[in-house]
Amino acid sequence: MRLLTWNLRFDSQRDDISVKETLESLPDPLIAPKFMGHKREQPWSARRIRVAQEIRGSRVSVIGFQEALLRQVHDLKELLGDEWDWVGVGRDDGKDRGEFGPIFFNTKHLKLEKYDTFWLSETPFKPSKFPSAGSFRIATVARLSLVDQSAQSGTEYRVFTLVNTHLDERSEGQRELGASLILHRARYEAQTHSGAVVVVGDFNRYAFTFRVEYHALTTIYAAKSEQIGADSGAYRILNGVTAPKPIPSQFQEKFPVAADVLPDFTMCDFLGVTPRLDVSGFFRTFTGFEESLGTRQGGRIDYVLGGSNGGWYHTGSTITDDGMLSSDHRPVFVDFDLVTPEVKEKQSISSV
Repeated sequence: MRLLTWNLRFDSQRDDISVKETLESLPDPLIAPKFMGHKREQPWSARRIRVAQEIRGSRVSVIGFQEALLRQVHDLKELLGDEWDWVGVGRDDGKDRGEFGPIFFNTKHLKLEKYDTFWLSETPFKPSKFPSAGSFRIATVARLSLVDQSAQSGTEYRVFTLVNTHLDERSEGQRELGASLILHRARYEAQTHSGAVVVVGDFNRYAFTFRVEYHALTTIYAAKSEQIGADSGAYRILNGVTAPKPIPSQFQEKFPVAADVLPDFTMCDFLGVTPRLDVSGFFRTFTGFEESLGTRQGGRIDYVLGGSNGGWYHTGSTITDDGMLSSDHRPVFVDFDLVTPEVKEKQSISSV
């Protein structure tokens, strides 16, 4: 199964240009564009074509987007075509206001079994914000099954759960609570449905602290670079390095987990468990709208976490010859196996 996670950058320069108008204005592909003719952020009405083009040829079956406003969701549905569907809500009101964390899926490959959204706050079942957070934050959860089951049998082979999120840029408390809620929900899904569980999204923090030094640059820049790095408490919680924070009782009651089932459940970083030869592309996922940041000051803040069932990991580019960047984040592609290691172990035991 190939999935993609991609922070789109919200539609910050809104206009009324339709998808049809943009398509009709595309230049002749046989004529070379002006090299690096575009500078800085371009309107979504132009960027959306590049996003769709990246996806249409990628053989992706399921996608977690971040920062998508309603117009962006509708535009991508139109550009990707009738075989794609999506689920999600606006984080500000649980309907259509604010950014979405939509999950798109190809209906030729996948069928939606169930989905819901919860808020990463002390009141997770209504639109709400953690006290010190900069924004409302949500997680979108979709349970999906394979459309073609001819070669498989048993729900553990055909069902998986995807959790898509975007943690806060300001509050470490929010990020840690959000990760704790997501870890609990992922464990609930693993206990209840036995299929693979994958968490994707923008954590807004690097996994590990690092210091960036550029001797050719000023000492002021080097000092600033040192301050930018910050360990992600959310990453450590999901990976089991740090204990999760206490979560609201109503969340535990709605998604109960048995203490003696999968007691050591954590999420693995697919980048770390994928065979090294099959890891390709960039390391950094955040670039801003200056591509040079991808090789200097930008960092890896977009993640795909799951089990030890990863098979290919690729962080793509967002820039083309004309200098346009489709987003300020790079797309992250992952292939993963729906047959989890636990199921494979059951298979081997039953065949003995």
